[in-house]
Amino acid sequence: MIRLLDTYLEYLKYQKNYSDNTLQAYANDIRIFFDYLNREGINNPEHIDNRVLRSYLMVLNSEKRKRKTIARKITSLRGFFRFLKKNNLINNNPVENVKIPKAEKRLPHVVNEVEMFDFLENSFDLEKPLEQRDKAIFEVLYSSGLRVSELISLERGMIEDSYLRVIGKGNKERVAPLGKKALDAVNFYVNDGRKKIDRNKTVKLFLNNNGGPLTARGVRYILNKYIQKYFLKQKISPHVFRHSFATHLLNNGADLRTVQELLGHVNLSSTQIYTHVSKNRIMQVYNQAHPRA
Repeated sequence: MIRLLDTYLEYLKYQKNYSDNTLQAYANDIRIFFDYLNREGINNPEHIDNRVLRSYLMVLNSEKRKRKTIARKITSLRGFFRFLKKNNLINNNPVENVKIPKAEKRLPHVVNEVEMFDFLENSFDLEKPLEQRDKAIFEVLYSSGLRVSELISLERGMIEDSYLRVIGKGNKERVAPLGKKALDAVNFYVNDGRKKIDRNKTVKLFLNNNGGPLTARGVRYILNKYIQKYFLKQKISPHVFRHSFATHLLNNGADLRTVQELLGHVNLSSTQIYTHVSKNRIMQVYNQAHPRA
């Protein structure tokens, strides 16, 4: 069955343009299922039926895995077996009718506007090249709502006036606006600090202290340094800047469809979670519109 998995992963990579991280996640989920099948002595995909799947789900539940994790594993298997069935590699899709458990709804963590502004304005020594870079990174994350993977993929040529050309999930390109504060920070970094750390003449916009391309782990490491100074009582990750970007837009009157486009979400449902945390905007509209407010 490993051969079938390799065929599927090649399809996802070359036909669907999935990222390496997504491919790795799918592969891990499916290999865990294969390990279970090996323990059960099942080595033929035609021998996998609803009974086998139910037993596998019981094992996952017994391991106290989160519903979100279980749902992702089922989704991975569903796509794999759908591919096999579509290409006549198996006769039946055993996962077709397996229900995906609803994931626990967790509201995204958000930094309020005052704290965000204070962090961006007062946390960086702009005499230091690396802190020029750091300010530019966090200004861009907050200004444009980028994923970290999108941020580290940016190249200098992807900045056009006040816009960024962003390569999102599935290699899909979108245009993201870049606010004046963020544009000023990027320009300052490019014209000063970046020249001092660019030893390898790389095209990537954001560089590590050795002059090479910055990684996602590098961004998290950089942020952790500032958390220890400025966000000691909060759980902050780079993705919190994306959450804050979306929530602050909704709080200040942006419509959900626009925020969806800015975030690069395929489905509106992915964006709707932010309506639960934009309470300031909800109360503002209520107070303005309700005659007895």
